Order: sequence, then C-alpha cells, then structure tokens
Amino acid sequence: MRSLAASRTGKEMEEFDEDSEPRRNRRKLMAIFSKVDINRDKKISAKEMQRWIMEKTEEHFQEAVEENKMHFRAVDPDGDGHVSWDEYKIKFLASKGFNEKEIAEKMKNNEELKIDEETQEVLDNLKDRWYQADNPPADLLLNEEEFLSFLHPEHSRGMLKFMVKEIIRDLDQDGDKKLTLSEFISLPVGTVENQQAQDIDDDWVKDRKKEFEEVIDANHDGIVTMEELEEYMDPMNEYNALNEAKQMIAVADENQNHHLELEEILKYSEYFTGSKLMDYARNVHEEF
Repeated sequence: MRSLAASRTGKEMEEFDEDSEPRRNRRKLMAIFSKVDINRDKKISAKEMQRWIMEKTEEHFQEAVEENKMHFRAVDPDGDGHVSWDEYKIKFLASKGFNEKEIAEKMKNNEELKIDEETQEVLDNLKDRWYQADNPPADLLLNEEEFLSFLHPEHSRGMLKFMVKEIIRDLDQDGDKKLTLSEFISLPVGTVENQQAQDIDDDWVKDRKKEFEEVIDANHDGIVTMEELEEYMDPMNEYNALNEAKQMIAVADENQNHHLELEEILKYSEYFTGSKLMDYARNVHEEF
C-alpha cells in the first residue's frame, strides 16, 4: 500500500514541504503584513499600504544610488568620470560570458561580433536608454549622474520628461503640448462588444475624468501641462502610491471592507508575491 506522502501530487508535496517556495513566500507575506499593519488592527488600510509603498520607493532610490557608484567605478576603470557606450558594451558582454579582451580587440578593429539574437536585442534596448540618459549637450559619454539615469530610469528626471513627452505626443490632438480632458480620456480602451464591456469602458472613463480633474490638473484650469503631468508621474508622488494601494487592495478585498486581512493576502499570495508589497524593485523596473 502506498504511503500518504507518496500518493500526494507534486503540487501538494510542494505545499507540504516546509522549505518550498510557496511556503517561503507566505512566510514573507505574513512578516510584511505585520510591518504594514501599523495600528495592529489585523487589517491593512489604503493609507498603511501607501506609507509602505512610499517607504520602499525611498529605500529603492537610496539603494540605486549606492549600487550606481559601484557599477560606475567598474565600467570607468581609468577614473576619468565618463563612460563611453563601447566601454559599457564590453563590460556588459563580459558579464554575459563573452571574452572581454577578445570583444575589446574586435571592437577596436571594427570587426563583426558574433552575438546571439536575444543578447543583441537587449543591447539595442540598452543603447536606446543610453541615448536617453545622455543629457544635453549630448556627447555619448555618461557621467555618474547620467549613468544613474541609465541604470535606474525610474528615478531619472530626464527619463520622466521623456515619458511625459511620449504621452503628450500620443494624446495631444491639436499639437499645443497640453492635454484637455477629452484628449486625456481618448485612450483606446478596447472594443465594446457587449453591455458588460460598455460598463467597464464607462467606469474607466469615469475614473480617468476624476483623476484628471482632481489630481493631475493641479491648478484646476481644465488643462494639463507637461509640468503637471511630470509631477503626477513622479514615483514619489503620494497620490500615485495611494492609487496603487487602493488597486492592490481591490484585487483581494473579498469582504468589500476596503481593507486587506491576512487571510485575503494569503489566499491571493501568488499576486502579492509579484506585487510592490513584496518585490518593489522588480515591479518598478518593469513599469519603466
């Protein structure tokens, strides 16, 4: 007769194993819950979640600055305070297992590099970011501050300005580099195929209208300028943190009390493991 343990499915065994990843993640979520629940009422409010997100944002920024110093020293061996794209490219490819001296020699002689498609795609994206981080006057050399913008675009004013320009370009229909409410809510939400989809679209428009009028349009003149949009999109913007907090709560708030109990978080542990509640750094990098 097979033992009880032997008859379990692979998933059940994983759940049963004290050191399995799901178990470890649940333990982490329980520990985080107690840190976020400041007033110890056994539930997390949007304000408590907002405070946690703001703390993690600041923490991530400080870590990014320290990490940047180390990375910059590594790619600027001659210590001249500037790094060229080629210098960075050599170090990047070396970190991916390529022979550093060989790569450097080939690049010096303008020889073709045999790079796989996936690595080349990453390099192309990095080069785009390199150009975006190169503040005027553009010299294709990055100093330490520009290098921070390159490695961590989420904390870069330059990248923030770039993203705002992209948004304005996509939505600004009359070319005045400002957004009216009608321009702001003109995003293609999806094809309306039935009443339920229509309701979702209506709710989306209602939320965006409120966001535009009450939050982004700081002086309430009916126009959103590039400066107002930049302020709104800043990762350290408190409203954004509160908005994200409310969205995260809504995912698992089964009893509809606008709070999260530990049971709700554990029930939706897979979502919260990948969210800003537990993994801020990865989330913010993916956003940018």
